Amino acid sequence: MKAKIGILTLSDRASAGIYEDKSGVAIKDILSQWLTSEVEFKYQVIPDEFDQIVSNLKNMCDDIKCDLILTTGGTGPARRDVTPEATEAVCDKMMPGFGELMRSTSLKYVPTAILSRQTAGIRGKTLIINLPGQPKAIKECLEPIFPAVPYCLDLIGAAYLQTDESKIKAFRPKKK
Repeated sequence: MKAKIGILTLSDRASAGIYEDKSGVAIKDILSQWLTSEVEFKYQVIPDEFDQIVSNLKNMCDDIKCDLILTTGGTGPARRDVTPEATEAVCDKMMPGFGELMRSTSLKYVPTAILSRQTAGIRGKTLIINLPGQPKAIKECLEPIFPAVPYCLDLIGAAYLQTDESKIKAFRPKKK
């Protein structure tokens, strides 16, 4: 079964065409290097608008049936940064460990990591993870959390993801 991965960039300026979205492209590039499974990417760039984020997340989960959705942008303390709130609004279960590990990792690089509000949650059979908005920070945050992502997808009944173990190793408990 081909996995569907949604990439949702949240940026007023990128959605208006003021500048090119580099963050969503970075996510796709990283995952294309790491995954050996057949994957179909669903990619969108929208403004930092709560209702639009909620609507797009629901569409990617319920209609497109993405197994994994990675958002980028909108996780800071600014008034327009509403990605975590929109994610919480659509999720059945929150997975706070993802955000905790991303912030902990980011603190090794920048003291402002404590301002980040990334989170993750599950809606049906979809795992949604909020990533930061900068390509360098995206990779720094994805590396520590991604080994747990394929097993999380297994547990919620989503598509099976395999990784290129020379690049990143997915953790799955050994079967007895």
